[in-house]
Amino acid sequence: MDRILEKAFLAYESLRREIASIRERDPAASSNLEVAMLYSGFHAVIAYRIAHKLHVSGYPLPARLISQTAKLLTGIEIHPGATIGKGLFIDHGSGVVIGETAEIGDNCTLYQGVTLGGTGKDVGKRHPTLGNNVMVGAGAKILGPFRVGDNCKIAANAVVLSEVPDDSTAVGIPARVVKRNNVRVDLDQVHMPDPVSQEICRLRVQMEALEKKIEELQK
Repeated sequence: MDRILEKAFLAYESLRREIASIRERDPAASSNLEVAMLYSGFHAVIAYRIAHKLHVSGYPLPARLISQTAKLLTGIEIHPGATIGKGLFIDHGSGVVIGETAEIGDNCTLYQGVTLGGTGKDVGKRHPTLGNNVMVGAGAKILGPFRVGDNCKIAANAVVLSEVPDDSTAVGIPARVVKRNNVRVDLDQVHMPDPVSQEICRLRVQMEALEKKIEELQK
């Protein structure tokens, strides 16, 4: 009985911390009850926690069943194999996709339409790793098995295809670092991004999204 009570208390404390982290970052959240009942990002993360526990315990099918049900209910797809630290806040959340080998540190914030995905070229570790306190803006795509460092900010609609150092801000398609340690980075006028390659990159992301939708319709 004592063990059951201890587990219930730990579960309650975990939920309380998740709600508190959301309220700290979202001025629109007026109460704990509102977050618990109405925030789809909170519901998706809680479903992920359950699915992940089943996944690592050797029950991949029920884990996927929970994650896919959560996707239908919230519009947020988190593979149960992903590794997510405490305090993840998915704001609004519709269209967020987090791949199987993605890793997310503590106290990160993802806005709607964010993809932590792969390029289709890698095996094993295929998805990105986010450090602690990372903010990823709406519509941003982070694609590949590299690291985005602690305290980084990824601008809305950026497409990140390579590592981002700690304490950096990255913008653009493909993304480049424009600020580091709160100091603006001088742009290299010789090696500026090629607009043609930018357009190809943008089209590739759109094609991957369309292919994913076609696969879902075929299923």
